[in-house]
Amino acid sequence: MPKESKNLCVEDLRHAEYYGMQPTFDELYQRSRNGGIFDNLMDLILSRDNILLAYRNIKANGGSYTAGTDNRNITDIGSMSPEKVVEKVRFIVTGSQHGYRPKPVRRKDIPKPNGKTRPLGIPCIWDRLIQQCIKQILEPICEAKFSNNSYGFRPNRSVEHAINRTYSMLQMMNLHYVIEFDIKGFFDNVNHSKLIRQIWSLGIRDKQLIFVIKRILTAPIRMPDGSTIIPDRGTPQGGIISPLLANIVLNELDWWVASQWEENPIAVSRGRYRIIGKTEVFDKSHGYRLMKDTALKEMHIIRYADDFRIFCKTKEDAIKTKEAVTKWIEERLKLEVSPEKTRIVNTRKRWSEFLGFKLRVRQKHHKYVVQSAICDKKAEIEKDKLVGQAKNIARPREKKSCIEEIRLYNSMVLGIQNYFQLATCISIDCRRIHRQVMTVLTNRLNTEKGCRLTREGGTITQSEKKRYGGSKMIRYVAGVDQMIYPIAYVKSKIPMAKKSAVCSYTEEGRALIHTDLNLNFSILKDLREQTSNGHSTEYMDCRISLFSAQHGKCAISGEEFTDASRVVGWLKTPKDKGGFERYANMVLIHERYLQLLQDLGQQELKAIAKTINATKKMISKINRLREQAELSTIG
Repeated sequence: MPKESKNLCVEDLRHAEYYGMQPTFDELYQRSRNGGIFDNLMDLILSRDNILLAYRNIKANGGSYTAGTDNRNITDIGSMSPEKVVEKVRFIVTGSQHGYRPKPVRRKDIPKPNGKTRPLGIPCIWDRLIQQCIKQILEPICEAKFSNNSYGFRPNRSVEHAINRTYSMLQMMNLHYVIEFDIKGFFDNVNHSKLIRQIWSLGIRDKQLIFVIKRILTAPIRMPDGSTIIPDRGTPQGGIISPLLANIVLNELDWWVASQWEENPIAVSRGRYRIIGKTEVFDKSHGYRLMKDTALKEMHIIRYADDFRIFCKTKEDAIKTKEAVTKWIEERLKLEVSPEKTRIVNTRKRWSEFLGFKLRVRQKHHKYVVQSAICDKKAEIEKDKLVGQAKNIARPREKKSCIEEIRLYNSMVLGIQNYFQLATCISIDCRRIHRQVMTVLTNRLNTEKGCRLTREGGTITQSEKKRYGGSKMIRYVAGVDQMIYPIAYVKSKIPMAKKSAVCSYTEEGRALIHTDLNLNFSILKDLREQTSNGHSTEYMDCRISLFSAQHGKCAISGEEFTDASRVVGWLKTPKDKGGFERYANMVLIHERYLQLLQDLGQQELKAIAKTINATKKMISKINRLREQAELSTIG
């Protein structure tokens, strides 16, 4: 299944606000919508705030802890001062007389269910940071130009939105003929020259930036056998910027298909604005009615990354559309469509597969309704994974306990349920998986451990009770205080449509996603711009997080900070006692309380406390911090 992108990008928006980049992103988006030309983007890309924002965004990604060919990961960057990080990024990109030269990308082959492998490129961590810097600036520009018919690897868009649109095509618009396209090795075969021209056509005309992108595309690849190759096509899978570049490549296809019907000049010219509910929409229905009397073929595209489907009314339209789109892809995008995997499906008779789901329509009361389920191949894969993990529960792996194995099993169950609950037949599919998994688990427990499954026997959290409390399929391993989640206990969820007004780059669009930060932005800005004084980038970034988490107030007194220079990041476990400059080990306090956290005598500490009018409640909080620092408490 595709990796689910964030449905509502609250965290990303917060990060942009923390580093003061949101106004810049908003401006880029609006300029792009107005047809602006961007010929000086490198200054923004290499700005201090954008670089530090990039660090914050990629450190949350587990992949950032995987080393590239230089054996470095995100912790190596986090341990440096912000000034050193910014300086090094700028030097890597612009400091060399030969220009930016990314280090070799480490190639790793990921096994696929069909026995083949998928190549994954792992760039070095500094190159990943640079790619993130570029992505942050390019994304608002591209989002203003991207089609509404693409859903993969875009902010505020998800698999759920793509499936909702698919249901609408099949059930509401009666487009029952689906063309399933497959592009051979898309990510490995993207034409570099074509991609650069597409970037240029979006208004991105910064020649230095385009030079850097070219270097990223042709970065050397270190193969598993130690050899090195220089790619002349493709975008490296695993690169942070690759999904964005892939969307740029296929955005032209989205708009071309849309121009044949959805955005046809006839429909646009005859359209008018209407108020539907409380939203003003542009209604093109009159134009569509006129187009039905022409020779035009009705076609609609839904795309998730390189996986896309085109929907047609009749078989004849589908055949002609398939030929036209195939020819267009091969001639315009210089990509090859797989004739073996590209097919036309009549969903009234057969299943069509998309994003791990299989879909068809069945007749009900003189109309057709959608029926969906987990793809047979995907269901088998997920079943095998759960069976394998069930065996681990019966016989835990080395250095793993039974409860750890159960928790891993539960996370796998939640992943399947959360993703596939959009299918109308999810309960039937999961019951089938449940029977096989529980049979294996029961038999293994009886033979391997000599214990059994029980209906009772452990505590249950509020979230577990809310989700599974009504199920009679809950089981426990005797003697283990952890519920085994029943995979069959799941209800189908109606997929929600994407709200057109939701946008990460307008104030009105963000209001539908999250509320603005209620913080003193002047203090936040000063914190951001302060010199590190020897502290790490991770420490400085955590200060910003804590300022937000503590609502801009001192953790001891609760007073609001009014001067950034008096904000102190205190390490609960000091460095000399093995503590690290990390979020969990930090708290923000006013500098006046710093002297009460020193290794001083009782009389001196009491005198200081009296001088600053420290209350009993404040002393209690100070004592907790002193205990964590292995200091004597104030009596």
